[in-house]
Amino acid sequence: MICKHLFLHLKISSLKSHFSYRFLLFSFIQGLVLPTFSQDINNLKLKDYQPVSIYKVPQTKIVKAKFPIIDFHSHDYPKSDVEVDNWVKRMDEANISKTLILSYETGAKFDSIVDKYSRYKDRFVIFCGFDYSGYERAGWEKHAVAELERCYKKGARGVGELGDKGLGEFYSRPVRSSGLHIDDPSMKPLLEKCAELKIPVSIHVAEDQWMYEKADSTNDGLMNAAKWKVDLTKKGILGHDELIKTLEKAVKDNPKTTFVACHLANTNSDMSVLGKLFDIYPNLYADIAARFGEFSPIPRYSKAFFEKYADRLLYGTDMGPGSEMYQTTFRILESADEHFYEHKMFTYHWPLYGLSLNDNALKKIYSENAKKILMP
Repeated sequence: MICKHLFLHLKISSLKSHFSYRFLLFSFIQGLVLPTFSQDINNLKLKDYQPVSIYKVPQTKIVKAKFPIIDFHSHDYPKSDVEVDNWVKRMDEANISKTLILSYETGAKFDSIVDKYSRYKDRFVIFCGFDYSGYERAGWEKHAVAELERCYKKGARGVGELGDKGLGEFYSRPVRSSGLHIDDPSMKPLLEKCAELKIPVSIHVAEDQWMYEKADSTNDGLMNAAKWKVDLTKKGILGHDELIKTLEKAVKDNPKTTFVACHLANTNSDMSVLGKLFDIYPNLYADIAARFGEFSPIPRYSKAFFEKYADRLLYGTDMGPGSEMYQTTFRILESADEHFYEHKMFTYHWPLYGLSLNDNALKKIYSENAKKILMP
């Protein structure tokens, strides 16, 4: 009898221990999983906020663009010949007839990029940079013009992406030019040579206005604004409006040179600024690259702007060579879809909307304007 009671006691103790273990394990797993389903909103970080639209509205997937496209703003992403081949396949699937490689490069590095894409001369257009070596010394532009001519003979069909976020031109390689802006007098011989060679100049000036505002609770583009914030306390830095003026002065002083303002000249918070420049200067164009997340939240205004200035806008991506990326841009430009999110591509927390551009505007933005610039 004693043995029987002892056995029963041990069995019950064992079961208790087993259930205690399972309870502890369940509690541990629950502690890991529950925050996914039930979060304390008072401790929720904005970076973790990933809204999902619950609206039951049409959702369009556009795998292939309605009309052939010339992508006027891309870069040298592939690391091998196989990756170049795969990119061409994706271009075929998406209806991208040509892609512009804005290399920034000069010298041997530029030559190697031309060679990389030489198997697909009809599919890729290569842009070079400016060689700013010795820009601190008078007369530096002479060797820069000579290098531009050499790059042109090698295959360059444009210059860019030049870039100035306030401290001077810094995208071109191998040398940055601190304090040298696009309207500097020493830049004029290079810009005039571009006009002579009939090649365009793609230039990035400033950043969008969110990046100049305080990175606080009032900034509706906070996560992106904080990441790309422009520090205006740096010595000698130009602000947003000052940089737009440097672009305008260069465009005005070089009427025979074709300029392409990258990213809608970073005037997405007030596109009327760019519109006024279009009204005055026929040698100015703008690409829409990497600003789909900025203009698609205001679809009616953007649609009206794009259709009004359809003769001056160029399709561009600047977001890698992926199929989903192309499809998202087509959805924004071609569809009338409402209130959708694309967290993989954009770090804003705004819903996106399709512009449903008319066919006339699409044809011009997709390729007709690019053809005029590249084949004058």
